[in-house]
Amino acid sequence: MNAVQPASLIATLAGVLPDGGLLTADEDLARYSRDWSGDHFGRPLAVARPASVEEMSALMRRCHEERIPVVPQGGLTGLVGAAVAADSGEVVISLERLNRIRSVSPIDFAMVVEAGCILEDAKRAAEENDCLLPITFGAQGSCRIGGNVATNAGGFNVLRYGMTRDLVLGLEVVLADGRVWNGLKVLRKDNRGYDLKQVFIGSEGTLGIVTAAALKLYPRPTQIETALIGLRTVEDAMALYARARRECSDLLTAFELILRGGIEITLQARPDFADPLARPYPVYVLVEVSSGGLVDLQAMLRDFLAGAADLVEDGVMASSRAQGERLWLYREIMVERQGRGGRYLRTDVSVPISKLADFVTDALAALERTRPDALAVTYGHVGDGNIHLNVVPPEGMAAEAVEHLFEEAEEQIFAIVDRYAGSISAEHGIGRVKQKAFLERIDPVALDLAAGIKDAFDPHRILSNGRILASKSSLDYR
Repeated sequence: MNAVQPASLIATLAGVLPDGGLLTADEDLARYSRDWSGDHFGRPLAVARPASVEEMSALMRRCHEERIPVVPQGGLTGLVGAAVAADSGEVVISLERLNRIRSVSPIDFAMVVEAGCILEDAKRAAEENDCLLPITFGAQGSCRIGGNVATNAGGFNVLRYGMTRDLVLGLEVVLADGRVWNGLKVLRKDNRGYDLKQVFIGSEGTLGIVTAAALKLYPRPTQIETALIGLRTVEDAMALYARARRECSDLLTAFELILRGGIEITLQARPDFADPLARPYPVYVLVEVSSGGLVDLQAMLRDFLAGAADLVEDGVMASSRAQGERLWLYREIMVERQGRGGRYLRTDVSVPISKLADFVTDALAALERTRPDALAVTYGHVGDGNIHLNVVPPEGMAAEAVEHLFEEAEEQIFAIVDRYAGSISAEHGIGRVKQKAFLERIDPVALDLAAGIKDAFDPHRILSNGRILASKSSLDYR
């Protein structure tokens, strides 16, 4: 791919978008240069901000003709460096002006939203129509629907509703050459050949740019009950989960695991928060059930926990929605403050649910043996086998030593993931950060197929080049 000089690039793109659609001044580019984590930085050559699918199509057609490298960007809440411009120079295509909610149908239980729509705004629009858009996680106030689709976002409610992939009914996508694929439909059953939308979901912007999505909705719950439970071991937490799946059935919305260290992070960060139970416990779970209709949900959850007295050491049930939200804050504050304001290693792995307790035991033991100076923070979505085992360096450690710590800890964790036939990325994706580990593990046939798909959709490698797969200049398919 030929390097494009900034001056000629600006001239090439000038006039493709209306006034205000192309940003080039340094002060304008700054906010598109660093992601939410603060760990990944890349100054774009320019930022294009199309406001319609027609403008996006014209922009990509010009970029394809001139071989201009681009990277689509949503809310910059990703954690694998996929949406930040590469050092080699790329044009960022921001989705922020493609932000309309096109339709909400409470009969179809579906909505059509543009890719730049903030997730929380989409959820609010669904609620105004007495519906639920179940994608839920901490960044929902700033992440955008296009990024959720491109990364196949997960979150707290995957246990009941599935990943973003399970919630997409149709997509509108602008391809690398500017053509528009209109697969934007709200049909629940459509068996006409290949399901092309699934190719784009989770592709991290490497195959096309999602401009709109049709999403499944569900009836809005009228009852939500939350409990925080103290337990002896992760094994007990998994046994409690198995019972909850049977006794709470499909009303079980979330089952979150938090080890004691995570609770202590919240208590240190928020002196106004008391220890949630009468005494500390090694393991906690946040349980949430929800429903509409005539189910006595509070009695169901109370009876379930009473019947699990052999596992449950102690617990508290929220007596109001506000108290339930406060229980969730023990988890959310932990996530925000676990790094002590500095860098830390984020891992996002999954193993078979039946092996989760063994994985946690083995991984924590390995880290304690080799890096007792580091703080391991463990939490996760038990119902889908997804564990975030993060590593915080000692305070005051030199930058070079921190990098070595991260490399050593990640290698150890990933090796144990491999032993349990798991995945090194459960929901964050591959991007650039996990590319090396991904390519070391991918089956050669899978790599050939993935490279073939990339070449079919983006033969000039102008779309997010170097994410997931290595850049074309260095990728050896053999």
